[in-house]
Amino acid sequence: MFGSIYIGLSGLNAYSHGLQQISNNITNLNSQGFRASTVSFRDSFGTKSRSVSYNNNYNGSGHGVELADSQLNFTPGELRKTDRDLDLAIDGSGMLTLLDGDKTLYTRTGSFEVNKDGYIVLAGTNYRLATFDASGQPVSLSIDTAQTNPPKATTEINFTGSLTTPTGSTAPPTAGNIKVYGADGQLYLWTATFTKATDPVPGSPGAQWTIKITDGTGAEVGSQTPSRTLKFLPDGTLDPSTSSFTVKGANGLSVTLKFTGVNTFSGGTSISASPLDGYPSGTATSILVNSSGQLEIAYSNQQRKQLGSIAIADFRDPQALTQRSGGLFSDDGTAQRVLMASGDPRAGSVKSRQLEASNVDLSKEFGDLILIQRGFQASSQIISVTNDMIQQLFGIRGQG
Repeated sequence: MFGSIYIGLSGLNAYSHGLQQISNNITNLNSQGFRASTVSFRDSFGTKSRSVSYNNNYNGSGHGVELADSQLNFTPGELRKTDRDLDLAIDGSGMLTLLDGDKTLYTRTGSFEVNKDGYIVLAGTNYRLATFDASGQPVSLSIDTAQTNPPKATTEINFTGSLTTPTGSTAPPTAGNIKVYGADGQLYLWTATFTKATDPVPGSPGAQWTIKITDGTGAEVGSQTPSRTLKFLPDGTLDPSTSSFTVKGANGLSVTLKFTGVNTFSGGTSISASPLDGYPSGTATSILVNSSGQLEIAYSNQQRKQLGSIAIADFRDPQALTQRSGGLFSDDGTAQRVLMASGDPRAGSVKSRQLEASNVDLSKEFGDLILIQRGFQASSQIISVTNDMIQQLFGIRGQG
């Protein structure tokens, strides 16, 4: 009879711990990247015994109930949009890899920032976001060496449009404010002026236009090879032999002018020029993760540079991971980690400007909460009834 009390106590103890586990799930409803744990119970049996019995049934005597080992629920949570470039989440089953000296941790989501040493770290910690180096090894990188972007000289300019002289017009067509950069990043503003040399005559070659390139002071720019004359065929298309030429300017500038998009069709003159390359020096303005899962730095000269692909960890046995504070997970080596780049279907892809919500299912937790409450109630009744029976047993002697 006294054994019934201990069995009831096992129920109180097991359901108390179950309540604690469910409470932890519910209170982390809004914790980013939190993984809910399942709550389950199992029976507890001891060895066979020959206790008093009327049917000689020697099955192992029950010792009550105990809390079973919990399992983490790795169902992905909802991805919620933010306005920060370094708010990262995984669309898939993988995890972001974090490095701190000889320690490696993992997280499903997090707000990252650049620390004083230029490393990308999880906000409020020293855990550095891991990226792949040239040899495919996970490393932490500093953006300090990429804070500036060197200038690049302009080498090509593309002209498009139509060259025709409207009746009564004497002003030559021009394409102005063409931005050309030197190797040192210095900006030059060029203007291309087109002058009609001949009129088309039936049966003869088409019109010819000469080009003059001047700088911001009006001075003609350098030398040019071959001659600066555009020749058009009778149908108004450009003679391929005159479709481009090279202008050599100051400070070693050598720019190829391309006119493959120019014609002499009727409809008025509309000529424009677009440099195909060249830019000044730039400074870092932002760092983000692009659609390919690479860390990318943007510069004030509108250029971008890829710094490395973010390392995503995929685990063969994620239940071997240990959940830690702050949405972090650790691995003692039994989870069998494989690192891969973003976009691999086994692990998923990195999403910028998104954070993953907790995967707690509130309706399920409340349902389990009711069941645990009933289990605790029933266990307490066992103790109460057993106590009443013992009291009656003690009273038998007094009644005699």
